[in-house]
Amino acid sequence: MEISAQLVKKLRDMTDAGMMDCKKALIETKGEIEKAIEYLREKGLSKAAKKADRIASEGIVSVKVASDFQKASLLEINSETDFVAKNDTFKNLVEKSSMLVFDSALSDISTLHTKEIDGVKFEEYLQQNIAKIGENIVIRRLETIQVAGNAVVNGYVHSNGRVGVLIAMTYKKETSKAKAADLARNLCMHAAAMKPQVLSYTDLDSEFIKKEKIVLIAELTKENEEFKRLGKPLHKIPKYISRSELTQEVLSQAKADFEAELKAQGKPEAIWNKIIPGQIERFIADNTLIDQRLTLLGQFFVMDDKKTIAQVLKAKGEELNDELEIIKYVRFELGEGIEKKTEDFAAEVASQMQ
Repeated sequence: MEISAQLVKKLRDMTDAGMMDCKKALIETKGEIEKAIEYLREKGLSKAAKKADRIASEGIVSVKVASDFQKASLLEINSETDFVAKNDTFKNLVEKSSMLVFDSALSDISTLHTKEIDGVKFEEYLQQNIAKIGENIVIRRLETIQVAGNAVVNGYVHSNGRVGVLIAMTYKKETSKAKAADLARNLCMHAAAMKPQVLSYTDLDSEFIKKEKIVLIAELTKENEEFKRLGKPLHKIPKYISRSELTQEVLSQAKADFEAELKAQGKPEAIWNKIIPGQIERFIADNTLIDQRLTLLGQFFVMDDKKTIAQVLKAKGEELNDELEIIKYVRFELGEGIEKKTEDFAAEVASQMQ
C-alpha cells in the first residue's frame, strides 16, 4: 500500500526512529500507527520507547489557580535531568499541559492522554516532545480541585518549581471570601516549607501511630543521652504522640493531675481556671509530636509559631465572626518516592560504548 510522507513523519516524531525504519514499519503494519510503534519497539528501533525505560526524577511542579478561587490544578512533570527541566521546549510542554489540565479540570492521567492538544491526542504530543527533547518525560501525577458556594481553593508553587500545594477552605459568610483565600495561600506556603503529609491526625492509621511511637521515643531517648552529656535541657519523653490518643478520659485525668499539683502548691482554687487551660494546652502540645511532624492542622504555623494551624483557623474565624475549615489538602514535591538510579561515570561511559 502507499504510505504518505506525512504518515512517516508523524511516526518519526512519535518514536524518533529513522525515516526508512518508520516507512518499513508502516508498510509492515498496513499504515496502522499504533501497530507501527509497537513494531519499532519490538525491533529496538524506537528511541522514544528506549527513553521510557530511563528514570525521570527531575522536572517541574506547576500550579494554576482561577481568579475567582473556585478552581485550581496541580501537575508534576518529570524529566531525567535538571538541565532539561530548564529547557524552553520542556517549559512550553509544562505550560501547555498545565493549561489543558486546568481548563479540562482533570485529576487523572488516563483522561489527560485522551485529550487533544495542538491538533493531536496528548499521548502523541508527549511522544513528539520526548523525541524532540531527547529525554524521557513523564506526566507523573495531577490534581484539580473545584469548589462552589462558600468555599475557595488557592495554591502556591515554590520559586524553584519543586514543590506545589493546593488548599481548599470553606467559610459561612460571603464577606470572608477574600480573607479565606489569602489565608489559604499562606497555609500553602507553610505546607510547602514544613512538608505535612496529611491534613489531620484522623488521617493517621492507629497501627502507624503505634509503630511511630516506638521509633519517636527511641529517637528522643537517644538525643537525651547526648543532651545530658552536653548539659542541655532534656526532651520530655511523651506517653502519647497523637491527638487521636488523647481521649476525653486522658484529658480529664490530666486536668485532675494539674488540679492536684496546684492544690499541693497551695494555689487558691479561685485562680485554677486561669492556669489549667494553659497547662492542658501544653500537655496536648507535648503529646502530639507525630501530628506536629506529619499533619497540617497539628503543625505550628511558621508565621506564628505559638499557634497550630488548627488554632490559626479558629482565631481567624473568630476575627471574621465566621467558621473556617480546610476541606482538601494536596502537596506535590518533585520526585518524591522515585528511586533514583545511580551509576558511576566510568560505568555509564562503558555502557554507552557497548
